[in-house]
Amino acid sequence: MGLSLPSTSFFGIRFARIFARFVRVCPLTPGGQASVRPRAIYILPTGAGVVFAGILLLMLLGSLNYQNNLGLLFTFLTVAVVVVSMHHAWFNLLGLALSARAGRPVFAGDRALFDLQVVVETRKRRPDLRLVVGDQVALLDLVPGQDARTTLGVPTRRRGLQALGQVTLETRYPLGLFRCWCYLETAAAVLVYPRPADQAPDLVPASGRPGDRRGVQDPGAEDFLGLRPYRHGDSPRQLDWKAYGRGRGLQVKQFGRDLPDRMWLDWDLLPPADTETRLSWLARQAVDAALTDQDFALRVPGREIPPGRGEMQMHRCLRVLARFGEVAPSARDDEQR
Repeated sequence: MGLSLPSTSFFGIRFARIFARFVRVCPLTPGGQASVRPRAIYILPTGAGVVFAGILLLMLLGSLNYQNNLGLLFTFLTVAVVVVSMHHAWFNLLGLALSARAGRPVFAGDRALFDLQVVVETRKRRPDLRLVVGDQVALLDLVPGQDARTTLGVPTRRRGLQALGQVTLETRYPLGLFRCWCYLETAAAVLVYPRPADQAPDLVPASGRPGDRRGVQDPGAEDFLGLRPYRHGDSPRQLDWKAYGRGRGLQVKQFGRDLPDRMWLDWDLLPPADTETRLSWLARQAVDAALTDQDFALRVPGREIPPGRGEMQMHRCLRVLARFGEVAPSARDDEQR
């Protein structure tokens, strides 16, 4: 997420960039954790702290004006308590470590989920902790010997890798007079698929693609090939009512011409459109093809996914679409994603 300021003006953006150069961020360790460092913790008074400081100032001026020694003693004692609370807020963050792990891939527009774990490196209880990522806030209360886990979502707007970035860890313990916080670096990133279009061009059978040697299975339109689960929009005439009566749920009968052997998700066979629209069409075709029992393959400029079927094949295709236009990752990296 990084650092951000509310101002979106030119000078506000310039100030944010200059300010970010001087901000200390807790870096990642070789173990994949970011540990809170003493010199990376920031402290500022909260709104309640500013009001309380004004009250203390009035108490001090009144005690001096009326030469009230008891009032001065109470004022200085209260100031000492405030200073001690500031140290407690600082120690509440010191000794913590954060690790982040990416969640499952999502479609553009959905929230990318990240699993966060806060580890206590000491045996001291850590109450009133907050993890802040964008507009998401998670409240934590750590006890000795236990780690805290939470899941936060980051909004996505476009395809590609969505990095979690910097996470803010803060506390207002113990009196709420000071906000103590630090920035922690993370390396987690979620792959964001293109948003499937509402409608897309029909899939092309393998025989309709020039250069393909395999034809389309066509044992006859009257040949029964099997059953598949019911999907919204299927004709009631194709339902197997006998199976439904036996308690097997809604099943749809499939015949010869319904299942060609292989379908193509082909960039070159799509109607003329911009890049993101074509990727959105291909994403819709991949999602729809995964719901059938057909093999389907993907061709885009520079990449080709061999035929396959089911959800795993859909994710292979969507990974390629998500990274389209970037430096082509290796097949091994694609599988790990």
